[in-house]
Amino acid sequence: MEKVYEAANLPEAHLILQLLEQEGIPARVFNENAQGAVGELPFTHTYPQIWLVREADLCRAREVLTHYEGRQIDYGVTVCPHCDEENPANFELCWRCGDRL
Repeated sequence: MEKVYEAANLPEAHLILQLLEQEGIPARVFNENAQGAVGELPFTHTYPQIWLVREADLCRAREVLTHYEGRQIDYGVTVCPHCDEENPANFELCWRCGDRL
């Protein structure tokens, strides 16, 4: 196994895990419950970590992470073509009906 990322928090760790798995890269999240030990352990030791199952996926995983870290955040709004609900522009699926935006 190979560590590829330390996330700022647990939601980010699971987001990255999903991005990797969508590309067919199996990975695991470690330190999921370690944030409760802050104070007993240094906070830098409690960050959630993403580890690859197969070291052979390292180059592809780094491409996914480079794309993730380089993305632009769009704070605008987009309207769902199916239900006319407003969604944040960075959503891929409508929060109301679940259809692709």
